[in-house]
Amino acid sequence: MTAIDFSTTIGHAWFPAPTFTASGCASSGRELAQFFPLREMGGVVTKSVMSRMRPGRPTPRMAETPSGMLNSIGLQGPGIDAFLAQDISYLVEQKARVIVSIAGETVEEYSTLARKLRSVSGISAVEVNISCPNVENRGLVFACDPDASRRVIDGVRRTLGGELPIIAKLSPDVTDLVSIARGVVDAGADGLALINTVLGMVINVNTMRPHLGGKTGGLSGPAIRPIAVRAVYQVHAALPKIPILGMGGIANGKDAFEMILAGASGVSIGTASFGNPTAIMSIQSELKQLLIDRGFKSLKDAVGYAHREEGVTRE
Repeated sequence: MTAIDFSTTIGHAWFPAPTFTASGCASSGRELAQFFPLREMGGVVTKSVMSRMRPGRPTPRMAETPSGMLNSIGLQGPGIDAFLAQDISYLVEQKARVIVSIAGETVEEYSTLARKLRSVSGISAVEVNISCPNVENRGLVFACDPDASRRVIDGVRRTLGGELPIIAKLSPDVTDLVSIARGVVDAGADGLALINTVLGMVINVNTMRPHLGGKTGGLSGPAIRPIAVRAVYQVHAALPKIPILGMGGIANGKDAFEMILAGASGVSIGTASFGNPTAIMSIQSELKQLLIDRGFKSLKDAVGYAHREEGVTRE
């Protein structure tokens, strides 16, 4: 295969490939490690971890849809202390590059989580999942509130200093995504993760009641890919120097390439891995070949290429 610089960077963190897991879709990588070496992809984005053990939402928690799935897991997890003791050491042993995703119910909880990560070696970056209900503000999702989202990122930035890049994970369920993105970047985010799942619902026609135990859930899979591409394109147009992890329905190399052209510096794969645990490696190989076939010498040259002036083409 023709040589190509396939690497990408987020803040001062370097990754050899632009392919990542999507938070929550591979826990902390142990499941996928049965199928391929974790070090061969860009990095593992862990399931979002909170301060304390969390049981999650009532069952049923998942529902298939015509072009994807709904999940209502509810950030189930062991809590930060158990996570650090059991999962980080495993990922480091596997020589995986690690992006730890954190989530909280209050601004202070995010800062507390960030403080616990400061002294942990082997972490490349921190994803701040602000698509969570803010218990201090009547359950309004942080990422849907410009002021609250800025305060979360500012608190994490002050806690971490310049030690680790911060990636703010944003919700598409807002009127003006660009203004939210600009706000968290101003508050100290080094990169953005776009997009989280889209809020959806399924009614069971037999019981004639909501199917999910939590009633609503997050829609993922191919159905949301056009929404994700639009979000990445719009945010990259407004903030061209800010790296974006694009996600939402990426199932093959062509989907990943589309996201890169829209402005993503990397892609996260989630739902596709449920049906095919080796999807990330297939997508990585297909994306590299597409870049070569289109004449790109590096991944970075392709990022945001769809924004070029009309009439400008590659030779």
